[in-house]
Amino acid sequence: MAPSHVLRCCQRVVGWIPVLFITAVACWSYYAFVLELCVFTIPSDAEKAVYMVIFHLFFIMFIWSYWKTIFTRPSNPSKEFCLSKSDKELYEREERQEFQLEILKRAAKDLPIYTTTGTRAIRYCDRCQLIKPDRCHHCSTCDVCVLKMDHHCPWVNNCVGFSNYKFFLLFLVYSLLYCLFIAATVLQYFIKFWTLCRSKSEESCPQNELPDTRAKFHVLFLFFVAAMFFISILSLFSYHCWLVGKNRSTIEAFRAPLFRSGPEKDGFSLGFSKNLREVFGDEKKYWLLPVFTSLGDGCSFPTRLVLGDPEQNAVTVQTDSTKPVGPSQTFPARPLSESQNRLLGSESQWTDNAPGEEHADKGVESHVAVLIES
Repeated sequence: MAPSHVLRCCQRVVGWIPVLFITAVACWSYYAFVLELCVFTIPSDAEKAVYMVIFHLFFIMFIWSYWKTIFTRPSNPSKEFCLSKSDKELYEREERQEFQLEILKRAAKDLPIYTTTGTRAIRYCDRCQLIKPDRCHHCSTCDVCVLKMDHHCPWVNNCVGFSNYKFFLLFLVYSLLYCLFIAATVLQYFIKFWTLCRSKSEESCPQNELPDTRAKFHVLFLFFVAAMFFISILSLFSYHCWLVGKNRSTIEAFRAPLFRSGPEKDGFSLGFSKNLREVFGDEKKYWLLPVFTSLGDGCSFPTRLVLGDPEQNAVTVQTDSTKPVGPSQTFPARPLSESQNRLLGSESQWTDNAPGEEHADKGVESHVAVLIES
């Protein structure tokens, strides 16, 4: 126990190294741009003022969204998804898998869940001892179940999920704008430094050249770092824009969620506009601010069970009790006890029983009922 606890502490400490690296790069870029470029290199006061105002706007939004992504705790399933004390004791005491599955089905019959495991069973986390809501997954790094988990990002040392996915997207947006602005403004001085005058005095250098001062290193390196980060972040941001448009998480992009009818990669897609509002909210004035505006509670999502081609309009939208998010689409609303799970409404939706298996299922139910009564 002690070695594992020490290992866990070491992992947590090491996990902050990428965050410290990004923070150090951001602090150095601030120093290099504001002092070495604007104060010591740019001769025009008007140009300095314009650059400083725009730079600080992007810098503040970049740091704000990055901070929110790091320190927003991942949302966990609510108490409704935890087994009751009696069900938990019964589940742990029962060794036969078919009876354990029956206990889970009984516990989940009133929960708003639509997805299953590959064997049509209830998605249950043995580590957290709870029934997993749709799109919820267990993070081995954080050691918790995370609602609408997208991925664990080492650059923010946090799980990206329902509670901070909008902040993560804004972090990518403002990182791109920050790097693009730096690269664009530094470019002309980057070129001038390649034709560097060897004199330390500005008066003795031609107009299109800059003196050989300490700003040379910072300006040259600033351009390379900004361009490199811009290119790398652009690919990641483009991928997540595609995910938002399809209403998928990174996990769902690699492994389609399993519904009653089978794997459906577009099962949660509601159309581009509604998918966008699900992440950013209904009020557009808050879209570019790192404040939480995502719709829903993270435990239940409107589902689209695709009947044909995923890109066609022949779809069925399934919803329970509602919370409006648009003119024609609704979100499951709390309390969860009011939501009836349509997949769990009948036994046949979970297992396609042959005629000879019906008696065996009744035997399992009777056995579980006896165990509960005892």
